[in-house]
Amino acid sequence: MLIEFSVSNYRSIHERQSLSLVASASKEHRESHVMAAGAPNTPDLLRSLVIYGANASGKSNLLVALLFVRDLVRNSARRGQPGEPIPHQPFAVVDAEGIAAPSEFELIFVQESVRYQYGMAVNAEEVVSEWLYAFPEGRQQMWFKREVHPETRASSWEFGSHLRGQKKVWQEATRANALYLSTAVQLNAEQLKPIYDWFAVTLRNIGPSARVDNDFTTNQCDKDAHWKKRVLEFLSAADLGISDMRVDRRKFDSTSFDKSLPEPLRAYFTEQMKDSELAEVSLTHRASNGRTLTLPLDQESGGTKKIFALAGPWIDVLANGYILVIDELDTSLHPELLRHLVRLINHPKTNPKGAQLIFSTHDTSLLDTDIFRRDQIWFMEKDAELVSHLYPLTDFSPRKGENLEKGYLQGRYGALPFFGELKA
Repeated sequence: MLIEFSVSNYRSIHERQSLSLVASASKEHRESHVMAAGAPNTPDLLRSLVIYGANASGKSNLLVALLFVRDLVRNSARRGQPGEPIPHQPFAVVDAEGIAAPSEFELIFVQESVRYQYGMAVNAEEVVSEWLYAFPEGRQQMWFKREVHPETRASSWEFGSHLRGQKKVWQEATRANALYLSTAVQLNAEQLKPIYDWFAVTLRNIGPSARVDNDFTTNQCDKDAHWKKRVLEFLSAADLGISDMRVDRRKFDSTSFDKSLPEPLRAYFTEQMKDSELAEVSLTHRASNGRTLTLPLDQESGGTKKIFALAGPWIDVLANGYILVIDELDTSLHPELLRHLVRLINHPKTNPKGAQLIFSTHDTSLLDTDIFRRDQIWFMEKDAELVSHLYPLTDFSPRKGENLEKGYLQGRYGALPFFGELKA
């Protein structure tokens, strides 16, 4: 479970911005939308969180920052080479010598009933600092710290007694442009593996504008009848009138390529796919009079394709208690379908494993206290200096029952686009 994520000096984010999933003391929807963290001395957490803001306000940058950390943890030890640059994208801040300041990230999360605090600062050349604290009994334990001195460029390391294993061996194996956490786990640091797994397994994402294909849903349904049953229940609950589905597989046939495809590309793809199979999904709709109509998935509406593609990942997240991060979840979805997806996350009956959802949207119909607690709603706004600022709705102390959608559209909470006048 994610408790808090903080980032500074990354893309449009300059000063430290923090996104918190700690639940306030409010009693609204407490029995459903709030859950115990399951770790000693750790506050109750929110099941979901939504972020609003104008286009280019920085919402995507915040979510990308979270995924940047995940990918660095997963890949810095195994993919990078000595001297290879880190894909560092700082805000336009430089020191007196014109060197970009490091980007800094910190996460507080719960994994296997233990709270952890893990962070790093990186620039294009190296990991400037990295730290990990654990709270196995609610009390802080420092496991490791590394830091590069800003003037001498010398590295200093400190290890706590609670971290076991070949700490010095892992240190010597850690490249300047790699994370110690990643390197140690690659060298079988079992004690650190749960932290690594939180990033590599638990933290999931669906990319910008929620572009997701249907491969995962299709493959799971094709190989597992139980999965197919769950997907059909998911689609039925979404009120799409779908009563059955079929997955047919056929050998790849190069004649299926569009005739306008250039011959070099046709030859390349034919070679790449010559031994592959293609899965074709058909959905059966049942009318109220009992008649049925079966359509290939590619002939369905954009919304139906989207909800089918999301069905597999959504079921997977709920079944395993994962954390799902989505940019612009509302794309191609009817507002009622969007509400349905959010309700599945926000209720303990459909979300017994403590999955969490963090997403951005422009759909203001979700600004409804029947759907979200007030502490689940956040805003991102970019100022005149092109700096992004993140803040919660609770900063405005909205009244219970206040019309949040109306207040937002009237500019009461900021984070709205401004339009200049068109010149004749």
